[in-house]
Amino acid sequence: DEVHTFTEGITRYRDLAIVSMMLTCGTRFSEVLLLCLDDINFTERSFKINGKGSKQRVLPMPNQLIDLFKRYLRYERPDSNKVKNFFVILQGPHKGKKMTPAGLRSLFRYRRKISKITKANPHKFRHTFGSEMAGANIELPILQRLMGHSDPITTLQYIHLSPIDISREFDRATNEIAKNYVK
Repeated sequence: DEVHTFTEGITRYRDLAIVSMMLTCGTRFSEVLLLCLDDINFTERSFKINGKGSKQRVLPMPNQLIDLFKRYLRYERPDSNKVKNFFVILQGPHKGKKMTPAGLRSLFRYRRKISKITKANPHKFRHTFGSEMAGANIELPILQRLMGHSDPITTLQYIHLSPIDISREFDRATNEIAKNYVK
């Protein structure tokens, strides 16, 4: 509900693409800003990320993100732009230049004010991705790779288990084990 409230009313494809990239791919703030046109492969439905420690990884692109990227390129990003960065400033005297950290912070600050979701920030969106993927039972090594973590312990912080989750898994495991003893 909070994500919907935060994104409701965003009219720029660029801004929707940024938020979607964080929510559906778990990208970091800096990774969004470092994304270049050449990093995106629409044919293979993937994009290359330059992550922490100069580590690169390739992430799959969900259909929603592909659509937003294409709309941004078609309707908003200046054609004559020589900047290699994918996300650029869309108005004012710096139009067409690469989007800056201050610009991305400003986008989130404005959306927090409008939506009244005061705790929304880029890392929360990345955290939401990690938690949602863990909740969808993605395997830990896959989530670790998607998020660009070197240490699986870092990835574990995104896994939040409720008592219901623990009970359900315990019941499943004990039922499976019981098959070994009951003939």
